[in-house]
Amino acid sequence: MNPTNKSLSEVHDSVDTTLQKGTWKRLLAFLGPAYLVSVGYMDPGNWATDIAGGSQFGYTLIWVLVLSNLMALLLQSLSARLGLASGLDLAQASRAHYPRKINFVLWIMAEIAIAACDLAEVIGMAIGLQLLFGLSLLAGVLISIFDTFLLLVLQKFGIRKMEAFIIGLISVIGLAFITELFYAKPSVSGIFSGLKPIIPNDAALYIAIGIIGATVMPHNLYLHSSLVQTRKIGRSSKSIWEAIRFNVIDSFIALNIALLVNAAILILAAAAFYNHGLHEVTSIKGAHDLLSGVLGTKVAPTLFAIALIAAGQSSTLTGTLSGQIVMEGYLNLRIQPWMRRLITRLLAIIPAVITILIFGEEKMEGLLILTQVILSLQLGFAVIPLIHFVSNKKLMGEFVATKRLIIPAWIAAAIIVALNGKLIYATLSDWIAKSENPILLWLTIVPLAIVITLLLLWITFRPIIGKAFVKKNSQPHDIPHQLQLIEKDKYSRIAVCVDFSSSDSEALSRAIQQGGKDATYLLIHITESAGARVMNSETGDYETEFDQIELDKYSEKLRSEGYSIEATLGFGNPKETIPQIVNAAHVDLLVMGAHGHSMLKDLLLGTTVEKVRHNVKVPVLIVRK
Repeated sequence: MNPTNKSLSEVHDSVDTTLQKGTWKRLLAFLGPAYLVSVGYMDPGNWATDIAGGSQFGYTLIWVLVLSNLMALLLQSLSARLGLASGLDLAQASRAHYPRKINFVLWIMAEIAIAACDLAEVIGMAIGLQLLFGLSLLAGVLISIFDTFLLLVLQKFGIRKMEAFIIGLISVIGLAFITELFYAKPSVSGIFSGLKPIIPNDAALYIAIGIIGATVMPHNLYLHSSLVQTRKIGRSSKSIWEAIRFNVIDSFIALNIALLVNAAILILAAAAFYNHGLHEVTSIKGAHDLLSGVLGTKVAPTLFAIALIAAGQSSTLTGTLSGQIVMEGYLNLRIQPWMRRLITRLLAIIPAVITILIFGEEKMEGLLILTQVILSLQLGFAVIPLIHFVSNKKLMGEFVATKRLIIPAWIAAAIIVALNGKLIYATLSDWIAKSENPILLWLTIVPLAIVITLLLLWITFRPIIGKAFVKKNSQPHDIPHQLQLIEKDKYSRIAVCVDFSSSDSEALSRAIQQGGKDATYLLIHITESAGARVMNSETGDYETEFDQIELDKYSEKLRSEGYSIEATLGFGNPKETIPQIVNAAHVDLLVMGAHGHSMLKDLLLGTTVEKVRHNVKVPVLIVRK
């Protein structure tokens, strides 16, 4: 595989919305992507802030959850619009817009944020296993390694099955808290009074900042802009507008379910702890330990632990997909899905294990809070570019977001960035005040925070002082090299795999040596974007369009030289798709380019040639550049 290819590497089955007749059936076909996104809004990081808010201030901060949800709904609708209208996800659009060095920095920051998110899921699952089965946190963290490949298994069944699995986990979480609220008997009037915007004191403001920071998560914006492309839609204006409208409905339903879950956690904490004078319950474990005594039933803490495990599992699946999106989007690099999953999980497990071994289990809740601070650092770098892109008419065309959407989006961005900036400032100040060696922090963490702030300012004001959006840089491959051909005939029908890299000239030259001008040549290229894997030839994403154009250029070039050319654009995993095309085409010879990978690169990028040669019925000529 060409490492310059981009987009997701998982395989989904087609979700064809065009075959559905009637508004309701078409709407149901669109429902799904937002549910995968919504689980990020109910992960263990949210639990910590909701529990602290409910136990310390009762129902007072419910309005903060509603405000956070409105912000999330607006930004997620813009993310879906970007993916549907431009054919680019947020990371791909960033790569097209910003210089390479800036994109590399943005990728590093996004990876750190995703690792922090996964760390929160690992901690949440470990705490859940400890609460449910009495395991040590270290054992729980290590057990979380075994869910590493759960996503890969689910992908084999298609995106609809994955969405059903996630909805099942959400149902478990929701039913658990509904049951616990039945035991807690919260005040209905108190709940409605919590919708009035009030910040009692600075401590409440800090909790409110944490709630907003934990609710509007950066990796979900990358995720949604990609997942909406798993639906097959027509490319007419009417079809795209319909898809945008249905995805807004999908987001509204899914994110409001997430709101209800978060509200249930806060309301439970208010009813079970605040109303009983327990105002210092700020940890997940502390909340679990007190539930049985306060509510008078052992069922409540058990349901609490089960819901926590379900939240961790559902969130970690979407975090992995986000990791694939940012790597392929920012770097144009696709690695094996299992390797991507393993890297993400190890980046989460290693700091968790180190924390337990060196500082003890009691520091794990503090590590959970740290993950939310790290997410806050990344948030502006996802929200602000998103607003710039959807308001760019050159990129979005007639689907550009209007001022009616852009102005509230900028207000939301300003609130989010300001509140998260305050959270980061407060956290750094606290670290410096409590540190035994504050000079070290002044020389390391503080300069880093300043550099990040300057970079955020540059991204914010670049469209005003810099160049306009240039879509040509978003092409999914390097510029194809010119072909240099040498004649020699032997076979009558030859298939040649091309990947628009410099190895194509060598592969085609060797193929022509075997067949000359008397042979027919079948050019094969496999498009591996997320949309192409799902929608096959009906996809309208940019990579598919680019690949078809370049394949046609190759064909025209060779025909002009007097060769008989056929061309096929395949979709999905090359290891599976190439043999299918070759065996169905009845060719005499298959020619493939080899990139000379080492063992490490084979692990990362995969061994397509090895898999293909064992699954075709003709000789395979492997050409090394």
